[in-house]
Amino acid sequence: MVNGGRVGHWACINFSRNVQDNAAKVFCHELAIMCQISGMNFAPEPVLPVLSARPEHVERALKARYHDAMNASKPPGKELDLLIVILPDNNGSLYGDLKRICETELGLVSQCCLTKHVFKMSKQYLANVALKINVKVGGRNTVLVDALARRIRLVTDRPTIIFGADVTHPHPGEDSSPSIAAVVASQDWPEITKYAGLVSAQAHRQELIQDLFKVWQDPQRGTVTGGMIKELLISFKRATGQKPQRIIFYRFIAFLAHLC
Repeated sequence: MVNGGRVGHWACINFSRNVQDNAAKVFCHELAIMCQISGMNFAPEPVLPVLSARPEHVERALKARYHDAMNASKPPGKELDLLIVILPDNNGSLYGDLKRICETELGLVSQCCLTKHVFKMSKQYLANVALKINVKVGGRNTVLVDALARRIRLVTDRPTIIFGADVTHPHPGEDSSPSIAAVVASQDWPEITKYAGLVSAQAHRQELIQDLFKVWQDPQRGTVTGGMIKELLISFKRATGQKPQRIIFYRFIAFLAHLC
């Protein structure tokens, strides 16, 4: 771990009927210790006791714990830095529903752990989870030595942002489903190890990324520009304190792949 992230306010929800409250508490305690040992600034105790909930009540449990944790924090109103979630080994749609609610409705960073790992609780597993958590909360696990020494051509000689983009299409026969465009961009320099990502639904089987650049008319401001590229460029400037002087853009195009 190169730079440890910070988790000051965290909580845990247990959706597994097989995991008792005390077992969940012990697991969270050991995970918090591992995060500290690995180099993170991680609070040893959650802001609230572990909550046990039924999988079919996932939305209600998430939103209730989210608001309860904000009220219990000091000062009140501070959002959670992390939610640890214990899931049944066979959880069906629970994982997808949980991630959707956390990421699109609550803006909450979550780390899921299966029941079998709670009972086994090996040091190796806890160390791997600590690395996942560190990246999610803004830390860095690895850095390119050549980047630190500024030995990467066309990257480290001047502030550079690296983009990557692709479009995923529905399976054949799914005529009404949208295609999903994704764009990621580096958020540090010269290390180029931290990336931010954006996703956008667009027209069915449309290969051109429609939200890459946008121009529209605003009644008050006139012509307004935006889009995924502009948002990520602004994010880069906020993170590094400078505008990129070079842009490198990687775009997978299926037609060109057949020619290679």
